[in-house]
Amino acid sequence: MNRTGAARRALVVADGDVPSRDALDEAWPGWDSGVELVVAADGGWDKARLLGITPDLLVGDADSLPEARFDELAAQGVPIERSPVAKDESDAELALRAALMRGATHVSVLGALGGARFDHAMANVCLLDLPDPDDAQVDLLDGTTRVRLLRAPAADGAALDCALDGATGDLVTLLPLGMAAVGVTTSGLQYPLRDETLALGPARGLSNVRIAAHASVQLRRGRLLVIETRTLSPEQGGDPE
Repeated sequence: MNRTGAARRALVVADGDVPSRDALDEAWPGWDSGVELVVAADGGWDKARLLGITPDLLVGDADSLPEARFDELAAQGVPIERSPVAKDESDAELALRAALMRGATHVSVLGALGGARFDHAMANVCLLDLPDPDDAQVDLLDGTTRVRLLRAPAADGAALDCALDGATGDLVTLLPLGMAAVGVTTSGLQYPLRDETLALGPARGLSNVRIAAHASVQLRRGRLLVIETRTLSPEQGGDPE
């Protein structure tokens, strides 16, 4: 990976469930293409190494990566941003902030979904609303799921357009975050929306289906979670329905 110059595309590896490289390559081809900066969040260091990746920076409080490992990596010259255990931010948040502060404009986060801690997964989804500057892009990835957040201006104006390109048959769920999503228009999905409002609460945007390789969604106002799920055959462990 290119380690020179200002980082534009970054990878954050958290300490949640991180799929194998083969699973990521199959689900999200090019997921690590052009990555210039890798930040490990505490125990995410070992998860990154299992992917064959050596992080550029270690962030965390040593609660999931042993203290001895922190000392060992520091002795090897690995840059470390150590934080106290008693803090307001999660290690994943600190790692994401570190990537953004170093100029990343597109950050993919691994290890943010799944596992025994549903509260951590929800907190990580909320991190999608964190980026500053506002035009920085962040997505959460696992072996079947990609989660993004569209953030349109508060006032009416030009619609925000997002490509939803991918395999036909995959699921696309659109859920408002924090408030109603206004002016939602889709193309390339089985159940189209045409300048409609998705209210907070009802699950109207759940489980749409991509029917074309090139699909898209537009949003005029509000925040809209875009959750893409790769469909698997029953033999691969998918839902047979």
